[in-house]
Amino acid sequence: MPGVTSRTIASPLGDVAGEHRPAPHPFSPLPLGPHRVWPPVVLAPMAGVTNPPFRAVCRSFGGGVFVGEMVSARALVWNDDKTWRKYVDFAPDEGIRSLQLYGVDPRDVGEAVSRLVGEGRVDHLDLNFGCPVAKVTRRGGGAALPLKTRLLAAVVRSAVEHAGAVPVTMKFRIGVDDDLVTFRDAGRIGEDEGCAAVALHARTAAQLYDGEADWSAIAELKQLVRTIPVLGNGDIFEARDALDMMRRTGCDGVVIGRGCLGRPWLFRDLEAVFDGQPAPPAPPFGAVRDIATTHARMAVAWSGERRAIRDFRKHVSWYAKGYRLGPGARRQLAGIETLADLQRLLAGLDPDATVEPESLRCSRAKRSGRQRVALPAGFLDDLDDLTPPAGADDVTSGG
Repeated sequence: MPGVTSRTIASPLGDVAGEHRPAPHPFSPLPLGPHRVWPPVVLAPMAGVTNPPFRAVCRSFGGGVFVGEMVSARALVWNDDKTWRKYVDFAPDEGIRSLQLYGVDPRDVGEAVSRLVGEGRVDHLDLNFGCPVAKVTRRGGGAALPLKTRLLAAVVRSAVEHAGAVPVTMKFRIGVDDDLVTFRDAGRIGEDEGCAAVALHARTAAQLYDGEADWSAIAELKQLVRTIPVLGNGDIFEARDALDMMRRTGCDGVVIGRGCLGRPWLFRDLEAVFDGQPAPPAPPFGAVRDIATTHARMAVAWSGERRAIRDFRKHVSWYAKGYRLGPGARRQLAGIETLADLQRLLAGLDPDATVEPESLRCSRAKRSGRQRVALPAGFLDDLDDLTPPAGADDVTSGG
């Protein structure tokens, strides 16, 4: 994307560490195919969030792998223009061009991977087997697919075979719910079928983002999967949480999801603690204002002002979260229509406002309690069935 590179962002927080220095004991760079990733940190693909502007802002603060939002394999195979133009989009300086692929048909997944790799579009592919959204699971995709282990293995095998030297990883949840647990089989399949790594979001699909992540499942998966890296995801709100997760579970790296929303400097903090340094304090709102403005300008350049600013309302809410700005300011920010609106409102807020420490541990996810996961009719009748679920592979990219 023209104009969206980490070099174009002069961070208000000062220079950030970008060199890959040797890791202090006991942590090591994350091996990902031909890549050695330091710090061992991955930005989780998030629908409607991890587009090129957001990834650029995060990359400006530290190292890792920054995965783009979910892309439909069927959309790529059917030459959906929006998918190819908008979602398979990387800035020139993205060191590891990383994309998450969604698919349930091994043929579609294989053809999509073959095209992405053959055209030199990607350096890493992640497979989505953890989406808990009803419109996905009721078609047998996302977190539902690991229930059908033979079909899951066929999808992963097809992706790996067509990827060649490009590393393929897979991300999944503990299971559909407490009774339908799938992470053990999913991890073994990823290892057996040649994945470069597997990542576990330590919640079930029924939990969505509710409750605490069960890090013990990550530890168990690490004991089961011995020959490839295991990554942990869930409840990393501060940099010290990443170290705690790795020490307690033995996992090889961490996946950062909603903990970085409105706080892209979390990647600066992660780089510091993995290099044996204390995490810097949270920035005052004046610095946050400058980061948010830069982010918004890039979003406008990427998708046009009307669409970008309406979408940016959620981001500015995340940026403001925890700062003592007053309820009136939040209401006004929630109604911005133009970049000028955003700049004017931010300019009127106290640049010296500091963050409330307890807000650092507040989830940025919607808290809607547990859900009953929707599955296709008869989906559980024959879990060995290799037939792709009808209608699961649609052309919707980005969630």
